Amino acid sequence: MDRETRLKRLRYRAWHRGTKEADLLIGGFFDAAHQRWGDEDMMLFEALLEEQDVDIMAWAIGTAEAPARFRGPILEALKALNYVPVAE
Repeated sequence: MDRETRLKRLRYRAWHRGTKEADLLIGGFFDAAHQRWGDEDMMLFEALLEEQDVDIMAWAIGTAEAPARFRGPILEALKALNYVPVAE
């Protein structure tokens, strides 16, 4: 699959998680970060999307420790949470 198709698929999966909170967290992160990803980063994000939303959200907000395979730059960027829109 070419890179563009793969990114479109990842974007859809990131924005259609099942809850609005997960959509904003994971989809917003995808939109903010995917331009900088190489193939290895995309593979890691694809694996992350296979995990439960509650686990991903807990890792992002720091209430649970992520498995070793997800620790690294992508999870650290996910933890920044500066891509989640906050209504004022």
